[in-house]
Amino acid sequence: MSLPHAILTALLEKPSSGLELTRRFDKSIGYFWSATHQQIYRELGKLEAEGLIRALPAEQPARGQKKSYEVLPAGRAELARWTAAAQDPKPQRDVLLLRLRAAAVVGRAGLEADLRRHLELHERQLAEYREIEERDFPPGRDAPEDRLRHLVLRAGIDLETFWTQWLGHALTEFADLPDAD
Repeated sequence: MSLPHAILTALLEKPSSGLELTRRFDKSIGYFWSATHQQIYRELGKLEAEGLIRALPAEQPARGQKKSYEVLPAGRAELARWTAAAQDPKPQRDVLLLRLRAAAVVGRAGLEADLRRHLELHERQLAEYREIEERDFPPGRDAPEDRLRHLVLRAGIDLETFWTQWLGHALTEFADLPDAD
């Protein structure tokens, strides 16, 4: 159950409204943990009901004004407990790999073009991550919290590097396969 923990993390970094959280998920956390606007709002309600966060008092009472939330001590304690708890890695589930396995028995029509498309997508994501790294982590930015955030970004860079290399290898294999009957 990691979405509540992703929200607690984001709110500890900066108290935010649901809309602001959604935008922040799209720009940072969403690279490795995605959530829809509805999921975030639903989770905010649960976290508030559990006493882990609270809505900040509005500066001016107004109908329809967005609520901003902050993490309460119980929420910080829950996030610390969850961070310290051991978790096993999750098995890899990737539909492209399953499709490749299926192609071995039903034929590979159309799959090579999709491998090329995936390669382009991963190359673009890798370029974006590298731009973020250059912009947000210049030499000398080595506070502990920056180093941990950079470590998360490095995971994304390393994964995209893996996928671009693997897809290049897969396309080379496709080129060496005999034509299908």
